[in-house]
Amino acid sequence: MATPIEVSTEDKLEYNFFPNTSGMLQFRVRAANDAHVALAPTAAEADPMYEIFLGGWGNQKSVIRKNRSKPDVSEANTPGVLSPGEFRGFWIRWNSGTITVGHEGDNSPFLSFQDSEHIPINYVGVCTGWGANGSWIIEQSAGGGGGFGGAAPSGAQCWVAAEGGNVPPSSFPGGEENGEPIYVIRSNFQGGLIPGKLLSSHGTAYVPWGGAENACPQYEVLCDFNGTWTTCSGANIPSNAVTAGQSEDGEPLYIGRVLHEGSLTVGKVQASHAVCYIAYGGQELGFPDYEILVS
Repeated sequence: MATPIEVSTEDKLEYNFFPNTSGMLQFRVRAANDAHVALAPTAAEADPMYEIFLGGWGNQKSVIRKNRSKPDVSEANTPGVLSPGEFRGFWIRWNSGTITVGHEGDNSPFLSFQDSEHIPINYVGVCTGWGANGSWIIEQSAGGGGGFGGAAPSGAQCWVAAEGGNVPPSSFPGGEENGEPIYVIRSNFQGGLIPGKLLSSHGTAYVPWGGAENACPQYEVLCDFNGTWTTCSGANIPSNAVTAGQSEDGEPLYIGRVLHEGSLTVGKVQASHAVCYIAYGGQELGFPDYEILVS
C-alpha cells in the first residue's frame, strides 16, 4: 500500500481535484458536516459530473447528485455520519454508470445510483463547506490509476476499466482455456459487483449469476497484482482472501478458480453458498472444492 495522501479543505466548497481512474476511492475524513466528493471526466467543476455529499443538511443526510442539479438521484438519512473530532472512513466505487457509497469495513452501500448514461471518471475532487473545514486521509492504489485511488478492503489492488475484450497492461491472468489466458475481472451486474473471467478472443467478459453465464462487455480487470492461489473448500475462506466485490445483498465475493473440462476457469466464491461459481458453457456451475486468490 502506498503512503496515504493527506488533504486539508477549507470552508469554501471549492474542489481539490486529483487523477483517479481506479474505479474506487477509499478515504477517511474529519469534518463537522458537508464533506463533498466529486467524480468527473476532467479536473473541473463542470457538467457532466457526479457529487457525493456526506453529512449534509446539518450532518443529517447524504446524497448523490448528478450535474449539480436537483432532484438528487440518491439519498439516505445519515444523522451523525461525520464527526469534527474523529476520522470516519468511507469508500466510493464506480463502474459502467453504477456508483455506490459505503462505510469503511461495511461491504453494503448506503447510497447507490445506476445511470443509463456512461460518464468516464478520470478525476476525483474533495471539498468542505457550509461552515465546515475538513481533514482527509486518502488511500492510494497500488499500480496504475495515475493518482490516488481506493484499494479494495482486502489489500492493495488495482482495477482498470476496459470493454469489448480489451486487456489492459499488467492484467492478472488467473487461468487458461485452449492455451488462451483467462484474466480476472469484475463487473456490475444485477445490483452486485461480481468477479468473473475475461477471454479476449470472445470480445467480452463473463460473470456467473442466476444459473447462467452472463456476458458483460464492460468490466474491470485486476492489474499489477502479485497474489497467489491456495486450495480451499466450502465456506472456509482464508483471512487473506482477496475481496473483489459483493453480491446484490451486500455479501463479500472472493475470486476462485476450478479446473473444468480442461479449462482453468476463474469465477466467484460466495461463502454463504459454500462453493466457487464459474461461468462456463452458458451456465453458472458450482464447485465445493476450488482454489481461492489470496494477497
